[in-house]
Amino acid sequence: MSKKDERDRSRVEAVLELIRKQTPLTVKQEKFCNYACVERFLKAKGDNVKRAAKQLRACLSWRESIGADYLVADEFSGELADGLAYVAGHDDEYRPILRMKQEYQKFHSQKMFTRLLVFTMEVAVSTMPKYVQQFVLLFDASFYRSASAFTNLLVGALKITGEYYPGRLHKAFIIDPPSLFPYFWKGVGAFVELSAVTKVVSSLDFHGEDASSGDLTGGRSVMNAGSCSSSRFAFTVSHHVDSLKPWYLSLSETSVASRTPVQQRTPRPSFFQSPAGMVFRRGERVCRESFLPLWKLYRRPYDEMVYRSKMRGPVGGNFRRRHVSFSQRF
Repeated sequence: MSKKDERDRSRVEAVLELIRKQTPLTVKQEKFCNYACVERFLKAKGDNVKRAAKQLRACLSWRESIGADYLVADEFSGELADGLAYVAGHDDEYRPILRMKQEYQKFHSQKMFTRLLVFTMEVAVSTMPKYVQQFVLLFDASFYRSASAFTNLLVGALKITGEYYPGRLHKAFIIDPPSLFPYFWKGVGAFVELSAVTKVVSSLDFHGEDASSGDLTGGRSVMNAGSCSSSRFAFTVSHHVDSLKPWYLSLSETSVASRTPVQQRTPRPSFFQSPAGMVFRRGERVCRESFLPLWKLYRRPYDEMVYRSKMRGPVGGNFRRRHVSFSQRF
């Protein structure tokens, strides 16, 4: 054992000794405070033993207050059925990918969202191989209409991750945020500890990946840009990939050539096509290369049975497969 390893182990033992002096640890707390866990807290606090012990003690109290060790899937049966938050899979480095695609209207309180977030992170941690210590967060913000509400939820989630799961977050991607989000994030991002690993991406930048690879997205193959028609309708797809709604439906009969075609509908203004969106396109704000390997996992349809199969022990609870329509699997 090298001198560095001896110093690291002595610091870990010192942190555990300070915690045990205050109150004895329960069996579950002893299991949580393993060597890797204490080492992450030490690294987050610059190898300061007292500060690491204080944060770890606060983390144990917080976990006890919300019952983190006793969360089960049966408590979130509705959320799991809708796929509001789940582990979508693993990346090339075997890091779990957590996808949050809930609408804030579905949550009656911040406490309910916190418990669901903690449950999802606990499932992700339980699926990690021994040599993996981090996970990736995908926040699907396309369901949100209020930038302030999403900013508050995002800041709360990153605060919980930074304080009680230090060293666990590899990257966080915000996908299709509301149009006013950059103004709110510019004001509060500087005060968020994990803002450096939080990136904003637009799904419009990756639609070409589906068309070029011919992958199934949402259970349906992506068609090349063009048009198709029937006896009653004409469906036209624009060749411009960067448009928000690159399609329009003509209600005129295609057999009558004298009819004037319906004018293409003006798409709703997109945040990423606005001047405010340029804030996130400078430098390394939008890391297309880092999100590209996760695109297939992001587009993969949700399956409750597959997700429940990843839960170990009593966390999975009782599950009976119910019929789910095709549209409900997204």
